[in-house]
Amino acid sequence: MSMTGFDVFDRAVHKTFTWMHELGRELGTDDRHKIWIALRAGLHALRDRLPHAEVAQLAAQLPLIVRGLFYDGWVPARTPLKVRNREEFFHLVAREFPPGFELSPQAVFQATMKVLRRHVSPGEIEDVLQSLPRDIRETVAA
Repeated sequence: MSMTGFDVFDRAVHKTFTWMHELGRELGTDDRHKIWIALRAGLHALRDRLPHAEVAQLAAQLPLIVRGLFYDGWVPARTPLKVRNREEFFHLVAREFPPGFELSPQAVFQATMKVLRRHVSPGEIEDVLQSLPRDIRETVAA
Protein backbone atom coordinates (compact mmCIF):
# COMPACT_ATOMS: atom_id res chain seq x y z
CA MET A 1 0.00 0.00 0.00
CA SER A 2 1.34 3.37 -1.01
CA MET A 3 1.71 5.98 1.73
CA THR A 4 1.63 9.03 -0.51
CA GLY A 5 0.60 7.68 -3.90
CA PHE A 6 3.92 8.90 -5.29
CA ASP A 7 6.62 6.22 -5.51
CA VAL A 8 9.62 8.53 -5.09
CA PHE A 9 8.18 9.91 -1.84
CA ASP A 10 7.20 6.47 -0.56
CA ARG A 11 10.76 5.20 -1.16
CA ALA A 12 12.21 8.29 0.51
CA VAL A 13 10.02 7.83 3.59
CA HIS A 14 10.88 4.13 3.76
CA LYS A 15 14.64 4.79 3.51
CA THR A 16 14.42 7.53 6.13
CA PHE A 17 12.55 5.26 8.53
CA THR A 18 15.20 2.58 7.92
CA TRP A 19 17.95 5.04 8.89
CA MET A 20 15.98 6.21 11.91
CA HIS A 21 15.31 2.64 13.05
CA GLU A 22 19.03 1.81 12.79
CA LEU A 23 20.03 4.97 14.63
CA GLY A 24 17.46 4.28 17.35
CA ARG A 25 18.82 0.77 17.76
CA GLU A 26 22.36 2.18 18.11
CA LEU A 27 21.18 4.73 20.67
CA GLY A 28 18.91 2.34 22.58
CA THR A 29 15.70 4.27 21.97
CA ASP A 30 12.58 3.98 19.86
CA ASP A 31 11.49 7.58 20.47
CA ARG A 32 11.24 8.91 16.89
CA HIS A 33 11.45 12.54 17.98
CA LYS A 34 14.65 11.89 19.93
CA ILE A 35 16.08 9.89 17.01
CA TRP A 36 15.31 12.69 14.54
CA ILE A 37 17.03 15.24 16.80
CA ALA A 38 20.04 12.94 17.14
CA LEU A 39 20.26 12.35 13.38
CA ARG A 40 20.05 16.09 12.73
CA ALA A 41 22.68 16.88 15.37
CA GLY A 42 25.16 14.27 14.14
CA LEU A 43 24.76 15.20 10.49
CA HIS A 44 24.89 18.96 11.07
CA ALA A 45 28.07 18.78 13.15
CA LEU A 46 29.69 16.72 10.43
CA ARG A 47 28.41 18.99 7.64
CA ASP A 48 29.59 22.16 9.35
CA ARG A 49 33.12 20.81 9.80
CA LEU A 50 33.60 19.40 6.28
CA PRO A 51 34.98 21.26 3.24
CA HIS A 52 32.18 22.19 0.83
CA ALA A 53 33.17 19.64 -1.82
CA GLU A 54 33.02 16.89 0.80
CA VAL A 55 29.60 18.10 1.98
CA ALA A 56 28.26 17.76 -1.57
CA GLN A 57 29.85 14.35 -2.11
CA LEU A 58 28.43 12.97 1.14
CA ALA A 59 25.00 14.50 0.52
CA ALA A 60 24.82 12.82 -2.89
CA GLN A 61 24.74 9.43 -1.13
CA LEU A 62 22.05 10.30 1.42
CA PRO A 63 18.39 9.41 0.97
CA LEU A 64 16.21 12.29 -0.21
CA ILE A 65 14.69 13.23 3.16
CA VAL A 66 17.93 12.67 5.07
CA ARG A 67 19.67 14.87 2.49
CA GLY A 68 17.12 17.60 3.15
CA LEU A 69 17.78 17.30 6.88
CA PHE A 70 21.52 17.40 6.22
CA TYR A 71 21.27 20.67 4.27
CA ASP A 72 18.55 22.26 6.42
CA GLY A 73 19.80 25.58 7.79
CA TRP A 74 23.24 25.31 6.16
CA VAL A 75 24.98 28.61 5.47
CA PRO A 76 27.98 27.74 3.29
CA ALA A 77 29.62 31.13 3.89
CA ARG A 78 29.95 30.23 7.59
CA THR A 79 31.59 26.85 7.01
CA PRO A 80 33.72 24.87 7.34
CA LEU A 81 34.13 25.63 11.00
CA LYS A 82 37.63 25.51 12.47
CA VAL A 83 37.03 22.74 14.98
CA ARG A 84 40.35 21.36 16.14
CA ASN A 85 39.52 18.76 18.76
CA ARG A 86 36.83 16.40 19.96
CA GLU A 87 35.55 18.69 22.73
CA GLU A 88 34.85 21.47 20.22
CA PHE A 89 33.34 18.97 17.80
CA PHE A 90 31.00 17.43 20.39
CA HIS A 91 29.93 20.95 21.31
CA LEU A 92 28.78 21.25 17.65
CA VAL A 93 26.71 18.11 18.10
CA ALA A 94 25.23 19.28 21.42
CA ARG A 95 24.25 22.73 20.08
CA GLU A 96 21.40 20.99 18.23
CA PHE A 97 19.99 19.41 21.38
CA PRO A 98 16.93 20.88 23.08
CA PRO A 99 17.13 21.55 26.84
CA GLY A 100 17.13 18.31 28.83
CA PHE A 101 18.14 16.08 25.91
CA GLU A 102 19.54 13.02 27.60
CA LEU A 103 21.82 11.49 24.95
CA SER A 104 25.51 12.36 24.94
CA PRO A 105 26.97 14.16 21.93
CA GLN A 106 29.65 11.49 21.60
CA ALA A 107 27.08 8.66 21.57
CA VAL A 108 24.99 10.53 19.00
CA PHE A 109 27.93 11.10 16.69
CA GLN A 110 29.25 7.55 17.02
CA ALA A 111 25.79 6.13 16.27
CA THR A 112 25.36 8.49 13.31
CA MET A 113 28.68 7.34 11.87
CA LYS A 114 27.70 3.67 12.30
CA VAL A 115 24.56 4.27 10.25
CA LEU A 116 26.48 6.26 7.64
CA ARG A 117 29.01 3.40 7.31
CA ARG A 118 26.15 1.02 6.47
CA HIS A 119 24.72 3.18 3.71
CA VAL A 120 27.52 5.34 2.28
CA SER A 121 30.39 4.00 0.19
CA PRO A 122 33.57 3.10 2.09
CA GLY A 123 35.57 5.54 -0.04
CA GLU A 124 33.29 8.43 0.86
CA ILE A 125 33.37 7.51 4.56
CA GLU A 126 37.18 7.50 4.39
CA ASP A 127 37.18 10.93 2.69
CA VAL A 128 34.85 12.30 5.37
CA LEU A 129 36.97 10.90 8.18
CA GLN A 130 40.20 12.24 6.65
CA SER A 131 38.63 15.72 6.72
CA LEU A 132 38.29 15.52 10.51
CA PRO A 133 40.98 15.98 13.16
CA ARG A 134 42.62 12.74 14.30
CA ASP A 135 41.10 12.71 17.80
CA ILE A 136 37.60 12.90 16.30
CA ARG A 137 38.40 10.12 13.81
CA GLU A 138 39.61 7.98 16.70
CA THR A 139 36.23 8.26 18.46
CA VAL A 140 34.53 6.56 15.51
CA ALA A 141 37.21 4.03 14.56
CA ALA A 142 35.65 0.96 12.99
